This record gives sequence, structure tokens and C-alpha cells, in this order.
Amino acid sequence: MFNIAAKTKEMLVLILTIGIILLGLVNTNERLNQKPIPDDGVLWVDTSEGIKADLVRTGSAADRAGIVRDDLLRWVSFDEGKNYYKIESTRDIFFILDEKVLPEGSITYTIERKIAGEIGLWDADLNKIESEPSRLPLQIYLAIVGSIFLLVGLYVLAKQNGAPYVMHFYIICLLSFTSYCLSMSGSFSTADKIVFLADTSAFLLLAPLLFHFCLNFPFRRKLVTEKQWLISLVYIPSLILIFFRFIIMFGSQYNMALLSWEHWIKKIETLHFTIFLLVSSALLLITFLQTRASILRQQLKWIVWGLSLNAIPFAIFYAYPYLLGKEISPLQQAFATGASILLPISFGYSIVRYRLMDVDIILRRSMTYVLATVSVVVIFMLGVVKAGQWVHELVPSISQNATVALQVAVMSLAAMLFAPIKNWLQERVDRLFFGERYDNRHGIADFGRTLSSTTEMTELLSSLANRLGEMLYVNQLAIFIEEETSNKFRLAYSANLPIDPVLSSEIIKLALDSKYNRRYVLAEQVPGLEDSNRRLLDYYVPCYLRDRLIAIIGLGKTIEGSILTSEDIELVKSLSGYVAVAIENSLLYRSEKEKAFALAKLKDFSENIIESVNVGLLSIDKEGFITNWNRTLEELLAIRRSDALGSSVEEIFDKDLITTIHNATGNFSWQLDSTHNIYHYKTTSRNGRELVFNLSLSPLETKDARLSGTLILLEDITERVRLEEQLRATDKLSSIGLLAAGVAHEVNTPLTGISSYTQMLLAQTPSIDPKHLVLEKIKRQTHRASEIVNNLLNFSRTGNVEFAELDIHRVLDDTIQLLEPQLRNTQIKLERAYGEALPSTIGNATKLQQVFMNLLINARDAMPQGGTLSIHTQYRDGAILIEIQDTGVGIAPENIAKIYDPFFTTKGVGQGTGLGLAVSYGIIQEHKGRIFVESKPGQGTQFQIKLPASTRLQLAGD
Repeated sequence: MFNIAAKTKEMLVLILTIGIILLGLVNTNERLNQKPIPDDGVLWVDTSEGIKADLVRTGSAADRAGIVRDDLLRWVSFDEGKNYYKIESTRDIFFILDEKVLPEGSITYTIERKIAGEIGLWDADLNKIESEPSRLPLQIYLAIVGSIFLLVGLYVLAKQNGAPYVMHFYIICLLSFTSYCLSMSGSFSTADKIVFLADTSAFLLLAPLLFHFCLNFPFRRKLVTEKQWLISLVYIPSLILIFFRFIIMFGSQYNMALLSWEHWIKKIETLHFTIFLLVSSALLLITFLQTRASILRQQLKWIVWGLSLNAIPFAIFYAYPYLLGKEISPLQQAFATGASILLPISFGYSIVRYRLMDVDIILRRSMTYVLATVSVVVIFMLGVVKAGQWVHELVPSISQNATVALQVAVMSLAAMLFAPIKNWLQERVDRLFFGERYDNRHGIADFGRTLSSTTEMTELLSSLANRLGEMLYVNQLAIFIEEETSNKFRLAYSANLPIDPVLSSEIIKLALDSKYNRRYVLAEQVPGLEDSNRRLLDYYVPCYLRDRLIAIIGLGKTIEGSILTSEDIELVKSLSGYVAVAIENSLLYRSEKEKAFALAKLKDFSENIIESVNVGLLSIDKEGFITNWNRTLEELLAIRRSDALGSSVEEIFDKDLITTIHNATGNFSWQLDSTHNIYHYKTTSRNGRELVFNLSLSPLETKDARLSGTLILLEDITERVRLEEQLRATDKLSSIGLLAAGVAHEVNTPLTGISSYTQMLLAQTPSIDPKHLVLEKIKRQTHRASEIVNNLLNFSRTGNVEFAELDIHRVLDDTIQLLEPQLRNTQIKLERAYGEALPSTIGNATKLQQVFMNLLINARDAMPQGGTLSIHTQYRDGAILIEIQDTGVGIAPENIAKIYDPFFTTKGVGQGTGLGLAVSYGIIQEHKGRIFVESKPGQGTQFQIKLPASTRLQLAGD
């Protein structure tokens, strides 16, 4: 379908070309037969005020009569003032000058002029009106330029049909031919109007089409590929101007006011063409400056020169004065159009010279296709025209349908014969051109294709041997290749030999000898050569590469048993250098392949190391763009490798880390000269995980010790920091425990005395006595102090505790039952979600009950307005997890690290001792467990206790 559309487009373009050429011939005939037209020397334009003089040529009849710019022409008399005719449009002037005035004749114009603010009419007598200056030399020159454009376009279309930009370039050439060659003759005939519209349309479309070509040539710019719809906008001004030209051409017959547009339309057309021409030149100049390919630069150099020498003079000497309403002298017009011929020549030269178009090949292929086409046409004519007659003469009674079927069969046969006839004729034409050289050229061409067909040594030698055997009619041959580690030669390939031949040292010596250098060795001339080898191979041809012996080709006699001719030997000698190059390339290819394989293995090994290390690793270049990002870092920061690679490190890391790095290195670039470390940096990954890590920044160097960027290592120490904090808390609790034990024992003795004496006094004091109330307060405070001392003793007691196997769910239920009275009158909703088949644990029920009670009481106190208290249990990773979560006020971030400190509490005075969580922490540590806390102010707190499951039960379960 695509080929049909392409052929249709080519056919339409060729039909259009033929039509334009025929139109050009008609136009040329009219211009050659046109009589001289009188010229008054004024450029009249249609305006809303009337027919105004826009330009008056110096020395013309109008200039001599006193007509100046901006004068209005109202009446005309061409019979010495007897009759005056009113002028409606510029067409009337052209008609009167063409039909009523003879060269060297006279005419009277009634001119309206405004002088000192007043309008006056006066008659200007134009005498001795000259003929319009002949434009024939300029028209011939422009026709030559246009013809060159067309010839170059046809040449490229015929030679490079189907290649990129060819059809686009040909349309430019065709429009250039139309614009340069067609011009109105002034007859205003139908053909003349068609010429005017074709010339104007080609002129308006040529500049945007050239701009479009420069956007695509020699490679498409990003704007063209991504936003192709923008290109269509380039042609909109041209189409609008062409539309107005049609309106003025055909609409002015009914509305003369339309002619007043023509003057401004011409100026807009000139400005439009000039802008596009200059921009196109600038685009090609930018492309030339950015191109590095030498052949393309040479090609663009001539095109840029040719286009620039057209665009710049046209803009300076024609467009600029014309747009300002100034007179354009013949010298200016010569400067503006004089370099036009350079444009098609530069395009043609660059295409022919640097696209390597071989005229010899074109001639041969053209001859082939002409002969093949003629042959097929002859067969076609015989089949279609004569076949029917012959059939009717042989079988008069045959039907018309059978005759048509036979003719279709002959036509199909002719179509199928085209390709074999063309190939047969191609061979005959090549033989005609090259004569005896054809076979050699054909063989050498096949030999060259053989050398370039493969780089694998085995396949290469096999192909070489087969091709040499076919060329020389030799079936016994061998190829010896130099060993890399010594000057010896090994047998690399042999064909049709009963045994493997051995290359003697004498042959190698003769091949290396300067007398035999680049020659061949006859086996019968080698002294001491074994008879077996003499029978096997008769000729040895060395293959040299830059004075180095690469290989030796051994050849036997021909298939008929005859010796090789001198021409055969010379042919092998001439090809031996190419064989040496091919073998050397194959060896180099194999070596490079092995090196590439080793390098790939080393690269994989290095990447495996980078991916396997348990620290995050990334490398950045000098500009701060990430070039490597390993898997550990991907998991640590929750940033995918694909998102990180190629991005700026400032985009990936947060601003605080970037600032910290620059402060640590004292350098705001990413090219370091020494190693820098950052310890215990706290941050949050993209998935919300809090991290603590150490950073190490080292200079990244190449093999030649040049700095190429920075290597950054991130070591995740979050868990280590947490363990260190727990260890410090344990050490602190141990120290405080020892202190608490001493304090408890010292305080407990006086408290016992105070409590005893207080109870004795209470027994002796009546209840109505005011001292009785005081003694009750002393008793209560003594009891409270005793509880604090007992808590201190529990906090410090680490040994002599009985452990047994227990059910954690039962411990939790007993604790909840004890606290039920305290939770009954609150608005707290208790939720329990116990895991099924939870194993038992080893511990002390009383101690664990104390832990759960402290956590539940704290949760109750954190929800004074009520909320939800959740208790969840599960078995995971060989441990029992107990989660106690509330929806209370939460714990401030700055207090999280202090909650296990003894005597730290956020409750009011008299509401807590600050020992509950400290004691609970010690109990969990005593049970070889772990306790964690997560809290967000205003959202609640969650405590997670991790206790080891019973080992005995685990083993039984296994």
C-alpha cells in the first residue's frame, strides 16, 4: 500500500512538472511575440484615495512632466486634450498605454495634488514616452537559473529516488523553476493569468518549503519530531496571501476597490519571502557549525554559501528599498539577483561531489532499464496485439473471453520476464563497459564480499578457501597462520588433503627472506622438502601486513592437474594483502572479544560486589548527577534505582543533608580531594522510616588518577544506635538499682519505727481528738513511703526469682480482672485480640502482671476523656508479641528517651512516682525480652513487648 501511494505521488509530481514546463513554453512564446509597451515611468498603485504615484523613475516622461510621488491620477487624454477619460484603476492605465499610445508618443494626465493644505488639479503633458525597458536579459538569466534548478531536481529524483528529503528537495527545485521562468507577458489572456497565479503561488510557497527543508536536513530537529503540527502553521501565511491574490484577480472585475489591496499584498509577499529566506540561511548555518562529520560539513558548506549569497543580497538590494518605497536601480537589481545561479549550482555540486553519485553507474543502469523495458514492451505488444489475431487465424471459432484470457496470460508472462531480462541485460551491459575486466571485477567483488562477510576465524578461512578454489579451479589448499607466542606457523585450515600438511622451516625462511618478500615459493625449488608435502601443495603465497608475515596460503594444482598460470599467481599475490588484513582483523576481533568478555566478567564481578555489600553506595559525577545506585541504598532510602540514576543528588537527598555535606567538606562542588565523614545523621526515608546512618565521602578517581566525581557510602546504624541506647539505659538502671537498694534498706528501718509508733498513738488517741486526724495522715504518708521503698526494692532485685512455664493470655486476663474496678467508671473501651495457638513462655507471672498493670494504668491515665484500649497478641519469628495501644494524649518526642529513667514522670505531684516504666523495663530485661514504644502526640501510644517462646514447646512443635 505504501509503495502504491509513493508511486502515485511521484506520478502526480511528474504530471505537474510536465504541465509547468508546457505552461513555461507558452509563456515564453507570448513574451517573445509581445510588442513593446510604452512606459510613463510611474509605479501606479490602487488606494482608497484613488490611483496614486508610488514611485517615479528619474529621467522618465513623467519625471520630465513634473509628476512626483503621492500625486493622484484622475483623468487621461490621449487625443491632445479633446477628450478626457476617467481612470478607475491601474489596469486602465496599462490598457491605455498598451492600446492608445505609441512609442515616442504623447499623453496628458490630469493630476490632483495637495499644496499648502489645498487640493488642485493640473494637466501634465507626457511627451516622447519611451518603451518599457527591456527585461529580456534578466528574464533569460532567471530562466537559466530556473532551468538549472529543474535539472538538478530531476537528476536527484532519478538517482536517489526513495531516499530521505529527495521529494521535498525536488518540489523546491520545481517551485524555483516556476518562480524564475514564468512571468506575465502583459497580454492579460487566460494563459497570462494562469502564469501570474502559478508564478505568485510558487513564489509564496517556495520560502516556507525551503524553511521546512532546512528544519529536516540533514537530520530532523526535536521540534519537527515532537510537534509536527507546528510545521503546518508555517504554510498558513502563504495560503492566506494566495487566497487574497485569487480574490484580487477575479473579484476586482466586480469590485474595483479590491485593487487597492494589491500594493500592500506585494509588500507583504516580499517581506514574507525575505524573512523565511534569512531564517532558512541561519538554520543551515547553525547546522553547519554544530556538525562534526567531515563529509556532511563539506556538503553543508557549499549549500550555506549558495543560500547566503542569495538571501543577503536579495534582502539588502531589493527587499529593503522596495519595502521603504524607494526606486530600485538596475545595478541594485543586478546585485539582488546576480548570485541566484549559485544556489542550484551549490546544491548540485554538494550532492554530486559529496553524495558520490556515479554518472557511469547511472548510464549503465539507464541503458539496462531501457533495454529491459523495450524487450518487455515488444513481448507485450506481440502478446496483446498479435496473439488475438494469431489465435483467430488458427481457431476461428474461439470465443472472445478465451482470447482475452490468453492475452492476460501473455501480459503476466511479460511482467514476470522483466526481472530476469533486466539481470541478463545488466550482465551484458557490464561486459560491454568493462570487457575482459568483467570476470576479474566480478571475482574480486565476490572476494571482497567474502572478506567482509564474517569475522569468525573458522568461517572466514572456509569462505576464503572456497572462493580461491572457485576462482583458480583448485580444490587442494591450506592456510597457515602465525602463532602469537612464537614465529612458527600453525595449520589453520585445509581442504581436500589426505593428511595435515606441515609447513617446513625452509618455506618460512624463504617467505621471510627479503629476496622472496611479497613473492611466492615453489615447493619444487625448496631443498630438502619431503616428498609427501611436495605432492600435497605446490605453491606457497605469503600474506603480509605492514612488513609483517601474517599467514601463508598453500595451493595445489588445478582440478585438471595442470599448474597455475602466472596470471593466477599474480591474482593470488594481489589478494594476499587483503587476506592478511582480514585474518589480522579476525585475530584482533577474537582478542577484543576475549577482552570484552573478561571485562564484562570483571564488570559483573564489580557490580555483584557493589550490590552485595550491606552499605548503601552511590557515585556522582563532577556536576552532581548520580551515576550509580546499589540495591542496599534502594532499600534503605525507599528510592528506586531508575528514579535515582541520572538525577541530581540535590533532587534525591533532602536539603538538610546536602547542607550538612557541604559544611563537612567545606566545598560546594562535587569534586573532592580528600575523604570526609559524617556520623550519626538522623533522617527519614521516603516510606516514613526513621534512619540513623554514617556517611563517608571519598574522591572518585579514574585509572589515570584523574578526579571524576565523588563516592558516597551510607551505613545504616539505626538498629545499632537503638541497641546502644538500650545498653546505656540498662547500665544506668543497674547503677540506679544498686543505689535504690541501699536507699531502700536505709529508709525502711525508720519508716517501720514511724509506722509502729503512729499505730500505737492512734490506739491511745480517741477518734474525736484533733490529734487523731493528724496521726491518720502520718499513717497514710508512712504507708505511701513504704510503697515507694518496696518499688525501689523491686526495681533493684534481679535475682532469686522463680520462673515457670506460663500462659501469657491468662496473665493478661488476671491483670485486667484486677484493674476492672478502676476501668468500670471510665469511658474507656477495652478490646482484646488474642492470637490463636499462642505458645507458652518462661517467666514469673507476678512480675509480668506488674508490667502489664503499669502499662494499663498509664494507658488509663492518658485517656481522661475516654478512648479505646487495645491488647493484641501474636506469635512471630519465634517470639510472643504483646501490643498494648491507647488512643490517648501520647508522649512528646523529647520525652520518649526519658520514660525508662527512674523518677521521671509527666503526671502531677502525688499521682506517680516515676518508677513504673523503669521497673517494667528491668522486669522485661530479666525475662530476656524487649520492650518498644511508638507514640504520636494527640494520636496515642503503643507499647510492644517481645518475649521468647518456650524452647521445649518449640522443639515439641518441630
